[in-house]
Amino acid sequence: QVQLVESGGGSVQAGGSLRLSCAASGSTFSNYLMGWFRQAPGKEREFVARINWSGAGTYYAESVEGRFTISRDNAKSIVYLQMNSLKEEDTAVYYCAAVPAARGRLGLRSYEYAYWGQGTQVTVSS
Repeated sequence: QVQLVESGGGSVQAGGSLRLSCAASGSTFSNYLMGWFRQAPGKEREFVARINWSGAGTYYAESVEGRFTISRDNAKSIVYLQMNSLKEEDTAVYYCAAVPAARGRLGLRSYEYAYWGQGTQVTVSS
């Protein structure tokens, strides 16, 4: 059982940066594969990034590669999403997700995750 709470969303100008945080509580954080997804108005929820239990294995959607960085601090039970060079297309509600590492696969699909946060709004304007 894991509870996830996102924070750090807000409104920024195109080209700006934001850092999202996802605080986990419940089961041992380090045992979970963690991911970030987003959903824009009128769009399906899409994969953004994921990170494995050790923090060494990361993967990004092509749309954010080179601009976003996912990281985790297992001691603090927090996963981060650093978002740089933000574009209007990045506007969405961002969700943190978790799944026990033993049950996870690639972590690129929403259905792979067992736990979800409430989401945090990111709005990018030009």
